[in-house]
Amino acid sequence: MVAFLPVVLQAGNGNGGSSIFAFLPFILIFVIIYFLMIRPQSRKQKETKLMIESLKKGDKIITIGGVIGSVAGLRDNDGIVIIKVADNVKLEITKTAVAKKIEPKSAESKKS
Repeated sequence: MVAFLPVVLQAGNGNGGSSIFAFLPFILIFVIIYFLMIRPQSRKQKETKLMIESLKKGDKIITIGGVIGSVAGLRDNDGIVIIKVADNVKLEITKTAVAKKIEPKSAESKKS
């Protein structure tokens, strides 16, 4: 048992640098996943949050359920958006149910 200990210590000293190379593929995979998946998703969440915060009366929106309507009012204290979907038809939805804001088309794009 005593003769085994120096061999283990010598082997540990010689393999110290190669342990970094053993983790290199895992580090590389994490970096690739970060740039291909995590970073774009966090950017999209920030853009969605800014869009929801910038909603105002009269904006046309699409909900995550596919309902298209225009913003008739906002209740910021409880996060409710009131949308008008037809004459005399208003829905109350949460701000998180807004999928995207429909930008009005310019006059030039309507001509073509």
